[in-house]
Amino acid sequence: MGQLLVPIILVGPTTAVTGIVLADLALILAAAFLFARLAAAVRQPAVMGEITAGLALGPSLLGMLPGNPTAVLFPLEARPYLAVLSQLGLVLFMFGLGYQLDVFHLKGLGGLVTSVSLSSVAVPFSLGSGLGMLLCSWFDQSQLKTKGVLGTALFVGAAMSITAFPVLARIIAECGMQKSRLGSTAIACAAIQDFLAWCILALVVAVVTTSGPWPLARITIESAAFVLGLIYLVRPGLAWLLAPRRRWAGNSLTVHAVLICGLLACAWATDAIGLHTVFGAFAFGAIVPRRHIDALVPQVPERIDQTSLLLLPVFFTVTGLSVDVGGLGGRGVLMVAAVIMVACAGKFLGAAGAAKLSGQTGREAATLAILLNARGLTELIILDIGLRLGVLDQRLYTAMVVMAIVTTLMTGPLVRHMHREPAPPRTTERQLRVTHEGEMPR
Repeated sequence: MGQLLVPIILVGPTTAVTGIVLADLALILAAAFLFARLAAAVRQPAVMGEITAGLALGPSLLGMLPGNPTAVLFPLEARPYLAVLSQLGLVLFMFGLGYQLDVFHLKGLGGLVTSVSLSSVAVPFSLGSGLGMLLCSWFDQSQLKTKGVLGTALFVGAAMSITAFPVLARIIAECGMQKSRLGSTAIACAAIQDFLAWCILALVVAVVTTSGPWPLARITIESAAFVLGLIYLVRPGLAWLLAPRRRWAGNSLTVHAVLICGLLACAWATDAIGLHTVFGAFAFGAIVPRRHIDALVPQVPERIDQTSLLLLPVFFTVTGLSVDVGGLGGRGVLMVAAVIMVACAGKFLGAAGAAKLSGQTGREAATLAILLNARGLTELIILDIGLRLGVLDQRLYTAMVVMAIVTTLMTGPLVRHMHREPAPPRTTERQLRVTHEGEMPR
């Protein structure tokens, strides 16, 4: 991966900017490590600490100090190169997310998973779109690149529908639920609804980026051709290329090169179509023949995942540079409250309602809804797309980022509270005495 980073740093920036970028990387990684340790100390996923570190380095905290250290440490001329590094980490992460999703093994799931998945996408999408319509008069139209409020409303709805699949898996493991029926149900629901939410988001992006029926039709046709090509050409080709009988199939360097080139090419393809690079990387990860790779070179996907984890703190910092909690104002605070309430209500009504109708107990339905309400990193990726497309202004973007953090931070403690073992009944002194003496208590 080091060879991939050389052109980014050496082509374009001066020696001074190169030094600033390298110093920024050191600061970002150090802050991410420190906050990750602090997050672990309070029983939160490490990624939440890294997200908080990114926000702390921005105008919401560091920028409020005298002299505005954020502007000094992250000058405008260095930010484009940090943004490129963040996007590289993003596409690598999305490949891993698609690789773990394994959409070809989602068949045959029970009615509970299907109903909860569909409901926990449809209800938040409807409520989120409605909220976007209601808040339209508060938007800064000068920061929006779309006409009207339809694009923003649809995007808010799509963002409300997501669940942070990797963060959810980490929370479930830390709560000791990975082998329970409820934990397995939550993972399956999150996988399906994230797949549906990404499909909806791709459609929303296509609608937002086009100005007429023909451009929308072109993007739709090209996207369908891209997906079909992945399924019927690329996947069989990879299965042949990486079959165990090939002498190079067990060479980790060869497989690593194939996967890196494939995910970057697919990321470029979806960007050229008019969607976003993350869709191509995600789709490529979903169609890769996992059975061959896991059997021969399971360390290759782990290496890609480790590289993405190294670069993701840069993405969190780039995100944090666009978030200014202190500049929300009165309307902004109301917007944050409304976004959090609608986000929680959408997931609780959708997931808990469907689970209860499917025969689950009230506690099980509530726990499932709490789990699916975690949005975390995946939400930040979607919001980054919205900000770049110009369908979110800075205030709505900040409100949605705060919502993503709050809904994720509350998940672990609430789940542990719901699964807290009841305290054993207290034994009185007389009960201890009569038990010791062999008598039957009255």
